Amino acid sequence: MDFPSRRPPGDQATPVRDLRASDADRERVVNVLGEALADGRLTMEEHSERTSAAYAARTLGELTGLTTDLSPEETQPILVDDRPISILFGRTRREGRWVVPVRLPLVALFGTVELDLREAVLQRRHVVLDSMVLGGRIRILVPEGVRVDVTGRTFVSTRDLRTRPAHEGPTVEISGTMIFGSIRARAPKQTFRQRVRGRLGRNR
Repeated sequence: MDFPSRRPPGDQATPVRDLRASDADRERVVNVLGEALADGRLTMEEHSERTSAAYAARTLGELTGLTTDLSPEETQPILVDDRPISILFGRTRREGRWVVPVRLPLVALFGTVELDLREAVLQRRHVVLDSMVLGGRIRILVPEGVRVDVTGRTFVSTRDLRTRPAHEGPTVEISGTMIFGSIRARAPKQTFRQRVRGRLGRNR
Protein backbone atom coordinates (compact mmCIF):
# COMPACT_ATOMS: atom_id res chain seq x y z
CA MET A 1 0.00 0.00 0.00
CA ASP A 2 1.22 3.50 -0.82
CA PHE A 3 0.13 6.73 0.79
CA PRO A 4 1.22 10.39 0.61
CA SER A 5 2.82 12.33 3.41
CA ARG A 6 0.67 13.93 6.07
CA ARG A 7 -1.22 17.09 5.07
CA PRO A 8 -2.30 19.91 7.34
CA PRO A 9 -5.97 19.85 8.48
CA GLY A 10 -8.29 21.40 5.91
CA ASP A 11 -5.83 21.00 3.06
CA GLN A 12 -7.52 19.94 -0.17
CA ALA A 13 -6.80 16.43 -1.36
CA THR A 14 -5.23 15.96 -4.76
CA PRO A 15 -7.81 14.65 -7.26
CA VAL A 16 -7.47 10.90 -7.63
CA ARG A 17 -6.49 11.05 -11.30
CA ASP A 18 -3.79 13.65 -10.56
CA LEU A 19 -1.88 11.53 -8.05
CA ARG A 20 1.71 10.92 -9.10
CA ALA A 21 2.49 7.59 -10.75
CA SER A 22 5.35 5.41 -9.56
CA ASP A 23 7.81 3.41 -11.65
CA ALA A 24 5.93 0.27 -10.61
CA ASP A 25 2.67 1.79 -11.91
CA ARG A 26 4.29 2.48 -15.28
CA GLU A 27 5.63 -1.05 -15.49
CA ARG A 28 2.16 -2.48 -14.76
CA VAL A 29 0.78 -0.62 -17.76
CA VAL A 30 3.72 -1.51 -20.00
CA ASN A 31 3.23 -5.20 -19.19
CA VAL A 32 -0.43 -5.01 -20.26
CA LEU A 33 0.60 -3.26 -23.48
CA GLY A 34 3.12 -6.02 -24.15
CA GLU A 35 0.43 -8.68 -23.73
CA ALA A 36 -1.85 -6.76 -26.10
CA LEU A 37 0.90 -6.64 -28.71
CA ALA A 38 1.59 -10.36 -28.34
CA ASP A 39 -2.02 -11.39 -28.99
CA GLY A 40 -2.65 -8.91 -31.78
CA ARG A 41 -4.78 -6.31 -30.03
CA LEU A 42 -2.17 -3.64 -30.72
CA THR A 43 -0.02 -3.06 -33.76
CA MET A 44 3.71 -2.47 -33.42
CA GLU A 45 3.18 1.24 -34.02
CA GLU A 46 0.39 1.50 -31.44
CA HIS A 47 2.45 -0.44 -28.92
CA SER A 48 5.44 1.84 -29.43
CA GLU A 49 3.35 5.00 -29.05
CA ARG A 50 1.56 3.82 -25.92
CA THR A 51 4.70 2.45 -24.30
CA SER A 52 6.47 5.77 -24.81
CA ALA A 53 3.47 7.56 -23.34
CA ALA A 54 3.45 5.21 -20.35
CA TYR A 55 7.08 5.86 -19.48
CA ALA A 56 6.48 9.62 -19.89
CA ALA A 57 3.31 9.65 -17.76
CA ARG A 58 3.46 11.60 -14.53
CA THR A 59 0.00 10.89 -13.11
CA LEU A 60 -2.20 7.83 -12.62
CA GLY A 61 -4.85 9.40 -14.83
CA GLU A 62 -2.44 9.58 -17.76
CA LEU A 63 -1.63 5.90 -17.35
CA THR A 64 -5.21 4.63 -17.15
CA GLY A 65 -6.10 6.13 -20.51
CA LEU A 66 -3.57 3.86 -22.22
CA THR A 67 -5.31 0.57 -21.42
CA THR A 68 -9.04 1.33 -21.13
CA ASP A 69 -9.77 -0.24 -24.54
CA LEU A 70 -7.74 -3.38 -23.86
CA SER A 71 -9.53 -5.06 -20.97
CA PRO A 72 -12.61 -4.77 -18.74
CA GLU A 73 -12.56 -2.33 -15.85
CA GLU A 74 -12.07 -5.02 -13.20
CA THR A 75 -8.85 -6.24 -14.86
CA GLN A 76 -7.28 -2.84 -15.52
CA PRO A 77 -3.69 -2.54 -14.20
CA ILE A 78 -4.62 0.67 -12.34
CA LEU A 79 -8.08 1.78 -11.20
CA VAL A 80 -8.75 5.43 -10.34
CA ASP A 81 -12.52 5.10 -9.98
CA ASP A 82 -13.58 7.11 -6.93
CA ARG A 83 -17.31 6.51 -7.34
CA PRO A 84 -19.25 5.11 -4.37
CA ILE A 85 -19.22 1.34 -3.92
CA SER A 86 -22.66 -0.23 -3.58
CA ILE A 87 -24.15 -3.71 -3.70
CA LEU A 88 -27.66 -5.09 -3.33
CA PHE A 89 -28.09 -8.85 -2.77
CA GLY A 90 -24.74 -9.88 -4.12
CA ARG A 91 -21.00 -9.41 -3.84
CA THR A 92 -18.62 -6.77 -5.18
CA ARG A 93 -14.84 -6.68 -4.87
CA ARG A 94 -12.19 -4.04 -5.42
CA GLU A 95 -8.58 -5.18 -5.52
CA GLY A 96 -5.24 -4.73 -7.24
CA ARG A 97 -3.76 -1.29 -7.81
CA TRP A 98 -6.54 1.17 -6.99
CA VAL A 99 -6.82 4.53 -5.28
CA VAL A 100 -8.73 4.81 -2.00
CA PRO A 101 -10.09 8.38 -1.87
CA VAL A 102 -10.13 10.44 1.32
CA ARG A 103 -13.82 9.60 1.82
CA LEU A 104 -15.37 6.64 0.04
CA PRO A 105 -19.16 6.12 0.28
CA LEU A 106 -20.02 2.46 0.68
CA VAL A 107 -23.47 0.83 0.64
CA ALA A 108 -24.12 -2.86 1.37
CA LEU A 109 -27.78 -3.86 1.40
CA PHE A 110 -27.97 -7.60 2.09
CA GLY A 111 -24.75 -7.96 0.12
CA THR A 112 -20.99 -8.16 0.63
CA VAL A 113 -18.32 -5.56 -0.14
CA GLU A 114 -14.76 -6.90 -0.29
CA LEU A 115 -11.84 -4.45 -0.32
CA ASP A 116 -8.27 -5.62 -0.81
CA LEU A 117 -5.92 -2.79 0.16
CA ARG A 118 -2.61 -4.63 -0.10
CA GLU A 119 -1.66 -2.93 -3.38
CA ALA A 120 -3.89 0.12 -3.02
CA VAL A 121 -2.87 3.78 -2.88
CA LEU A 122 -4.30 5.74 0.03
CA GLN A 123 -5.09 9.30 -0.99
CA ARG A 124 -4.37 10.28 2.62
CA ARG A 125 -2.87 8.49 5.60
CA HIS A 126 -6.36 8.58 7.13
CA VAL A 127 -9.21 7.56 4.84
CA VAL A 128 -12.87 7.08 5.72
CA LEU A 129 -15.30 4.48 4.47
CA ASP A 130 -18.63 6.25 4.90
CA SER A 131 -20.81 3.16 5.17
CA MET A 132 -24.47 2.29 5.09
CA VAL A 133 -24.88 -1.41 5.88
CA LEU A 134 -28.22 -3.16 6.24
CA GLY A 135 -28.03 -6.93 6.57
CA GLY A 136 -24.74 -6.77 4.68
CA ARG A 137 -21.04 -7.44 5.21
CA ILE A 138 -17.82 -5.51 4.81
CA ARG A 139 -14.65 -7.55 4.34
CA ILE A 140 -11.30 -5.73 4.30
CA LEU A 141 -7.80 -7.08 3.73
CA VAL A 142 -5.11 -4.62 4.81
CA PRO A 143 -1.32 -4.81 4.74
CA GLU A 144 0.87 -4.94 7.80
CA GLY A 145 0.90 -1.69 9.77
CA VAL A 146 -2.56 -0.41 8.83
CA ARG A 147 -5.11 0.31 11.56
CA VAL A 148 -8.84 -0.26 11.04
CA ASP A 149 -11.15 1.71 13.33
CA VAL A 150 -14.94 1.34 13.46
CA THR A 151 -16.50 4.63 14.56
CA GLY A 152 -19.94 4.29 12.98
CA ARG A 153 -23.18 3.51 14.78
CA THR A 154 -23.87 -0.21 14.97
CA PHE A 155 -27.14 -1.97 15.76
CA VAL A 156 -27.11 -5.75 16.24
CA SER A 157 -23.92 -5.92 14.20
CA THR A 158 -20.61 -7.70 14.71
CA ARG A 159 -17.03 -6.66 14.18
CA ASP A 160 -13.93 -8.81 13.93
CA LEU A 161 -10.72 -6.80 13.53
CA ARG A 162 -7.52 -8.83 13.33
CA THR A 163 -4.96 -6.42 11.96
CA ARG A 164 -1.40 -5.56 12.98
CA PRO A 165 -1.29 -1.74 13.11
CA ALA A 166 1.95 0.17 13.47
CA HIS A 167 2.53 3.21 15.64
CA GLU A 168 1.47 6.27 13.62
CA GLY A 169 0.69 4.04 10.66
CA PRO A 170 -2.13 4.77 8.19
CA THR A 171 -5.73 4.38 9.34
CA VAL A 172 -8.87 3.16 7.61
CA GLU A 173 -11.91 4.46 9.49
CA ILE A 174 -15.31 2.85 8.99
CA SER A 175 -18.01 5.39 9.79
CA GLY A 176 -21.74 5.56 9.06
CA THR A 177 -24.50 3.21 10.17
CA MET A 178 -24.53 -0.58 10.33
CA ILE A 179 -27.74 -2.52 11.06
CA PHE A 180 -27.79 -6.33 11.25
CA GLY A 181 -24.42 -6.35 9.50
CA SER A 182 -20.85 -7.44 10.07
CA ILE A 183 -17.38 -6.02 9.58
CA ARG A 184 -14.26 -8.12 9.28
CA ALA A 185 -10.75 -6.78 8.77
CA ARG A 186 -7.68 -8.95 8.33
CA ALA A 187 -3.96 -8.56 7.78
CA PRO A 188 -2.32 -11.26 5.61
CA LYS A 189 -1.13 -14.31 7.48
CA GLN A 190 2.48 -14.07 8.58
CA THR A 191 5.06 -16.55 7.43
CA PHE A 192 6.88 -18.66 10.01
CA ARG A 193 9.95 -16.42 9.65
CA GLN A 194 7.88 -13.26 10.24
CA ARG A 195 6.30 -14.75 13.37
CA VAL A 196 9.71 -15.68 14.77
CA ARG A 197 11.12 -12.22 14.08
CA GLY A 198 8.13 -10.62 15.76
CA ARG A 199 8.56 -12.70 18.90
CA LEU A 200 12.29 -12.01 19.06
CA GLY A 201 11.60 -8.30 18.69
CA ARG A 202 9.12 -8.32 21.56
CA ASN A 203 11.54 -10.19 23.81
CA ARG A 204 14.37 -7.72 23.40
